[in-house]
Amino acid sequence: MYDQYDGLIFDMDGTLVDSGKLHEKAWTATLDRYRIPTDFKLMRSLAGVPTKGTIEILLKHFNVPALVSLDEMNQFKENFVHHHMHEFVKPTALAEIARKYYGKKPMAVGTGAYTQEAKTILKLCGVDHLVTVIVGADQVKTPKPAPDTFLRCAELLNVNPLNCVVFEDSPLGLRAAADAGMAGIDVLKIHNIVNDYFL
Repeated sequence: MYDQYDGLIFDMDGTLVDSGKLHEKAWTATLDRYRIPTDFKLMRSLAGVPTKGTIEILLKHFNVPALVSLDEMNQFKENFVHHHMHEFVKPTALAEIARKYYGKKPMAVGTGAYTQEAKTILKLCGVDHLVTVIVGADQVKTPKPAPDTFLRCAELLNVNPLNCVVFEDSPLGLRAAADAGMAGIDVLKIHNIVNDYFL
């Protein structure tokens, strides 16, 4: 199905990994703790944006003061994810595509999560061995929705970005893929993978 591409790049949350409920619960706990309103539609539109960037957008959108530093809020959410990930995460049907091309084409995960968190989640899901490269938000100067994450994946895979295909579940992620010059696959439309994040 994707034989024409030289490299395959997967977003993680909501794409290669079903983790919608994990992040919804983590965000709900974080927003409640720091008295930031929860808007489901807005949260869903920000899928793929790293934690600090999301918090900055929410504070500005709701015009509320930050009760603590961005670092502290980020750490609270990361701790929640770390302590609860084993309860929620599982691979999606895209794992079958990764298995099909394992050993045949270079593959990467490009995610808005931090690299260590991504490694842990992919291992929990039993798919970590399928990819040779994992690029998290901490590895690039400008994470998604900028194209840097996917461009770094292509660089590490040693594949021309124009010959890569990106699997994504969010409009922002698909925009990042397009800005990187890569083909983008909307996994909801093409593979019927639904991310139940703030539905």
